[in-house]
Amino acid sequence: MDKWIRAKYHPNLPLKEDGTRVTASQEHIDISKNAAKEGMVLIKNKNNTLPLCRGQKVALFGKASIDYVKGGGGSGDVTVPYVRNLAEGFAKLEGQVSMFKDSVEFYDDYVKGQYKAGKMPGLIAEPEIPDELLNKAKAFTDTAIVSFSRYSGEGWDRKADNDDGRKHKDVQQDLVDATDELYEKGDFYLSKAEEAVVEKVTKAFAHTIIVLNIGGMFDVSWIKDNKDIDSALIAWQGGIEGGLATAELLCGLGNPSGKLSDTFARDLSDYPGTENFHDSDDYVEYTEDVYVGYRYFETIEGASKKVIYPFGYGLSYTEFSLGRIKVNADDDKVTVKVNVTNTGKYPGKEVVQVYVSAPDGKLGKPAKELVGFKKTSELLPGQTEKVIIEFPTSEMASYDDLGKVKKSAYVLEKGKYKFFIGTDVRSAKKAETDYYVSEDMVVCQLSEKMAPVSLKKRLLSDGSYEELPQGDASKFNENALEEMDPEVFLHMTPRVRPVGHKVCFVPSTKPQLIDVVDGRMTLKEFIAVLSDEDLAWLVGGQPNVGVANTFGYGNNEEYGIPNIMTADGPAGLRIQPQVGVKTTAFPCATLLACTWDPAVTELVGIAGGEEVKENNIGVWLTPAMNIHRSPLCGRNFEYYSEDPYLTGKMAAGMIRGIQSNNIAATAKHFALNNKETNRKNSDSRASERAIREIYLKAFEIVVKESSPWSIMTSYNIINGRRASENEDMIEGILRGEWGFDGMITTDWWTYGENYKECKAGNDMKMGCGFPDRILEALEKNAITREELEKAAANILKLIMRID
Repeated sequence: MDKWIRAKYHPNLPLKEDGTRVTASQEHIDISKNAAKEGMVLIKNKNNTLPLCRGQKVALFGKASIDYVKGGGGSGDVTVPYVRNLAEGFAKLEGQVSMFKDSVEFYDDYVKGQYKAGKMPGLIAEPEIPDELLNKAKAFTDTAIVSFSRYSGEGWDRKADNDDGRKHKDVQQDLVDATDELYEKGDFYLSKAEEAVVEKVTKAFAHTIIVLNIGGMFDVSWIKDNKDIDSALIAWQGGIEGGLATAELLCGLGNPSGKLSDTFARDLSDYPGTENFHDSDDYVEYTEDVYVGYRYFETIEGASKKVIYPFGYGLSYTEFSLGRIKVNADDDKVTVKVNVTNTGKYPGKEVVQVYVSAPDGKLGKPAKELVGFKKTSELLPGQTEKVIIEFPTSEMASYDDLGKVKKSAYVLEKGKYKFFIGTDVRSAKKAETDYYVSEDMVVCQLSEKMAPVSLKKRLLSDGSYEELPQGDASKFNENALEEMDPEVFLHMTPRVRPVGHKVCFVPSTKPQLIDVVDGRMTLKEFIAVLSDEDLAWLVGGQPNVGVANTFGYGNNEEYGIPNIMTADGPAGLRIQPQVGVKTTAFPCATLLACTWDPAVTELVGIAGGEEVKENNIGVWLTPAMNIHRSPLCGRNFEYYSEDPYLTGKMAAGMIRGIQSNNIAATAKHFALNNKETNRKNSDSRASERAIREIYLKAFEIVVKESSPWSIMTSYNIINGRRASENEDMIEGILRGEWGFDGMITTDWWTYGENYKECKAGNDMKMGCGFPDRILEALEKNAITREELEKAAANILKLIMRID
């Protein structure tokens, strides 16, 4: 097929040459199901209650047995041909278990009635179990499976302990109210109705198994503390076949190998990022600094006792041993070799995790930081696999933002660097070999970027706080034009250029973009012939065509620039329901992170990318890579982990898979978009060290390892400056320090000014641009033709990469 045929004509053609359609194909559905099984985490299994024996009788309780949540809401939602719930999953495994039909019918009737009454899936109250039903179930079996689910989405956050009667700026208040109505203390905790279910079931049955259909961190203390609960599986939000994937694992058709990508603590208040989360809609103070997730719980005195299940934790039906551990550390690289042996009775996989403990020094360091990991292949009982993990010594460096060692530099402070190897952060054992640095060493000298202007203090490794110097934010608010009312952005859609400016259905004699592709002219020569008005239109989003609903890039027929459509992700290709195209829903990003296997995300990326391409879309707006700073972020299901290294590695796999289809991946939301409330106008206040080590690190990894063709900046403000207008972040760090050579787009309808964003290096304004404002800014010398040409070059290079 010739270049851009799909973009130009949107043919209804299958992707495969043999005429096979890939969208929602059985092959892709199987990829989704298998990925889900790889990331589900077994957190408890007393007396080997799981896996269930073939033919075992079970009774299902909890409305989530029917009301299955495949993923979160908003841009991460997917229109699917079906969703298989847990009850349907067991039913499909004919002969594996015998289900108590009455409880299934009770919950099925209840959930259907709630749907008919207008309740949203996932936002339905837990019904009381009738005593008669419970007694009949008890006579049928001694084993109960209780399922609870949670639903969250874009544009709203979860409830904090001290946030009763909450009303916040720029949120989906109806969903906030619906959630608060169900969960008295917030959906991090069980509701009273759910507590009643647990109490009733555990008293009635000898064996109770818990299944959690959730998208992020959740209170699991009641699972660990309750001796009457035998087993628990965090099944996450597993996509289109999540119910079947869960049933297969419970039946032993596969072995859980997922590991937690977050720390599970007892209370919301135990997470340092939660304390001030809802203090203001206008800002968030990241006072915990680099001590996010396990970096906090493993470092700060007294915090470790708050942990229920640690980062990296996950059980298996079999047992593993790690032996013959060898660490070789030289000036440039550290190599860890481990023999992993399956010492149990079932085939299974294990994840080897390597952590470094740096000397506390002058900067202060987390007690442990993840620097490497690898998942084994499936090992048969008695089988051994040698795992080799390598990482550069520079990975152990810390950023000095205040000049305690060397200002604006990554440094290795003098002292002993210790290595811990294991299968979670808490149980990892110290290796015999250490790495010594005799004198403070500068690994990489940089310059100050994105320094705080309002954050007054930050946490140190000893639990105390230090004061931070304050910069000047006034320079960020200079505006050469009269400011636009932000309300304007709420109702905008891309405009079609006046017909007089286009040549429709008439062959053009002007240069065509294909001339650049074929080498007949350079891109610089091509851009030089575009008028100022052409450039002003090019740097903004274009109207939808075909099945798209998130608008396009390009769209200038006169010069042969196609209109390349975009589509939302990240859990699958998102097409509006009214279009009639059903696609595959893949597991949520949190589950994918819990696979600890970039090969899994790469395979998901390949499959999802194929569906995007088959539907004539050229840019997939995924992966979403923000850090799980707090359980309260309503969009955590879209993001991978509390750890930037794990996030970066998993997202890099996704990007490689997507772009193998010659379509663009778009890493998002760059950066510090860790709160949905008032997300377009909230200031994320963080130290430069935390920004670099925690919140930008994953993006740095994907830029250097998988070269995304596009990156999306976030809505929020960062230290007084809008992310979309942040020249330090975009030109200084992303392009200047990391060498990013792709296109940068805003998120859709930011409150940033089109010309200021473009001037800062943000090439594309989505979902639409403001060409009149660009031309006015050009006339007043607020932006230059050269700056517009640079943005145009990046946009056109992206378009030329797409087939």
